[in-house]
Amino acid sequence: MSGQPSAARRTVLKGAALAGAAGLGVTACSTESKLGHAEEPTPTAPVDLGAADAVPVGGARLYREERLVVSCPAEGRYKAFSAQCTHAGCPLDKVEGTEANCPCHGSRFDVTSGKALKGPATVPLPEVPITVRDGKLVAGPGA
Repeated sequence: MSGQPSAARRTVLKGAALAGAAGLGVTACSTESKLGHAEEPTPTAPVDLGAADAVPVGGARLYREERLVVSCPAEGRYKAFSAQCTHAGCPLDKVEGTEANCPCHGSRFDVTSGKALKGPATVPLPEVPITVRDGKLVAGPGA
């Protein structure tokens, strides 16, 4: 009995195992994700963010604990978005000007529109309703 058929079968099995593992790696880092691994990317109840004037006009502020980013394009106008990357669900770690950064894979977002500026994220940040009540920002449903 020759050793060749057995060796060929092992080669095929190894190739199949490697192809399967490679496929899992691609799936885990897919750019097709809409919300990444985020279970709740936006608040499910109103969230008090504190003084409205803490967000500079023409700038933005990251609220890490609340997983929100708020921009103020003009005096008295505010826009809020989830601060959870739409690629893999990582929390955004910093805002520079009007761009937010995801430390996991380098995605960048425009915090005035939520638009993904740099991938791997391709889906914009989900917008969150926001209002000013008694000089304080309130974000989330019913805001």
